[in-house]
Amino acid sequence: MAIEHKSEIKIDIALDENRVPEELKWTAKDGGVENEETKAMLLSVWDSKNKESLRIDLWTKDMPVDEMKIFFHQTLMAMSDTFYRATQDEKMSATMKDFCDYFAEKLELKRE
Repeated sequence: MAIEHKSEIKIDIALDENRVPEELKWTAKDGGVENEETKAMLLSVWDSKNKESLRIDLWTKDMPVDEMKIFFHQTLMAMSDTFYRATQDEKMSATMKDFCDYFAEKLELKRE
């Protein structure tokens, strides 16, 4: 099958003298995002040759800890939804959501 369209996602990272992120910006023109600032990002890719996931986890030094907790909770919730869409495994998806509820309870997060 021929590739009909290519899409690009771009991440710009401004680092301080110690190579700690000061500023993160991302662009995904097909999604209507252009040079938007963010405070944190998690990127995972699958290396099928080595059967392992590779990841880049970045956050700026001014990312508030309380927001990081919310970011992780929402990311875990989204991962449980993605897991279900990818596998149709209702039981494990529900188990993952139970963990997300536990996570939110222990961190005293209000679910939105």
